[in-house]
Amino acid sequence: MSGSLRAVVSGGGMIGAVHAAAIRAVGGELAGVVASTPERSARVAEEWRVPGRYPDFEAVLSDDSVSVVHVCTPNALHVGQAEAALRAGKHVICEKPLATATADAERLTRLAEETGRVLAVPFVYRYHPLVREIRDRGLRGDFGAWQLIHGSYLQDWMLSENAMSWRVDPSEGGPSRAFADIGSHWCDLVEWVAGVRFTELTARLGTTVATRPAGTGASFTSVGGGPRVPVRTEDVATVLLRTDGGVLATLTVSQVSAGRKNRLWFELDGAHGSAVFDQENPETAWLGAQDGARTLFRDPNHGSAEQRRLSRLPAGHAQGYADCFNAFVADAYAAIRGEAPEGLPTGADGVRSARIVEAVLTSSASLTWTDVDSTAIALEATA
Repeated sequence: MSGSLRAVVSGGGMIGAVHAAAIRAVGGELAGVVASTPERSARVAEEWRVPGRYPDFEAVLSDDSVSVVHVCTPNALHVGQAEAALRAGKHVICEKPLATATADAERLTRLAEETGRVLAVPFVYRYHPLVREIRDRGLRGDFGAWQLIHGSYLQDWMLSENAMSWRVDPSEGGPSRAFADIGSHWCDLVEWVAGVRFTELTARLGTTVATRPAGTGASFTSVGGGPRVPVRTEDVATVLLRTDGGVLATLTVSQVSAGRKNRLWFELDGAHGSAVFDQENPETAWLGAQDGARTLFRDPNHGSAEQRRLSRLPAGHAQGYADCFNAFVADAYAAIRGEAPEGLPTGADGVRSARIVEAVLTSSASLTWTDVDSTAIALEATA
């Protein structure tokens, strides 16, 4: 495939804008955007300076010049739009969750394989250069056998009792909110970096704000006085997991932790050494040994090949989330062109994430240890 890829973003919210910027940053052509209504589509296209105008999603599907569709809509719409795009011969980059049910995620992944199209899911924290460095050192055996894995993913955007978003409504966001939204990122990242698979878990979910303002916008904070609705998704989650090698792991997830804006943090403790990464401070990693510890700085002149590849700026010139997103889209487009970039999260990773989310829901409902790969049967039995 020669020339720049023509892409359309479905969804005009914050994450859609991130996708749009990444498309342009990696040399793709942003052909259009489709939002919730034709009027909003036109407004967003004007804001993003997109020349093309599509009245609806069907118009995108019928445009043979469009190669890639970026699905950035509310979660409940992902599976329908991704499936339609794949059947129309488009490659798909679908925001996570790939689907709110494992069976749907599996169907999409099979369809991508059958149609020969790329289906990528933006678990973009894999693209921090020092994440790649830690993974490489682990694969080389620098840390020894894992003894313990622990961490957290904390935010505070839902702390106010007047904060609201479509994600709170299970019909739009799915049956899990905090864990599916951010805990899924932690699990994907840690499994990939540490080279482990979580095989069973026990989880507890908690809702700390009982009611929130009515409405399903992208996110807003009400000034109060309007109608309120019961909250049916979790604000916090705690999970105890066991890997395929028998290693214990713990995870704390929160969207109501004051002052924590986007703190994805993990520690991997091995027999010979430990490693810590904090997404809010991505230019450094902490490496521990029994006789001391040191701070490792991102540097394109040192370290693993993947750390160097993803270090686009000199040491001391901070890279961050947008750089991760750009690198992910660049790798997805490289896969569309027939390359095989290392670590690109695909439909299979979306399926894996859906299974873990379902296991968390099953365990919290039953108060038992739950096998990750047998949750579909368990959910049917408790329905």
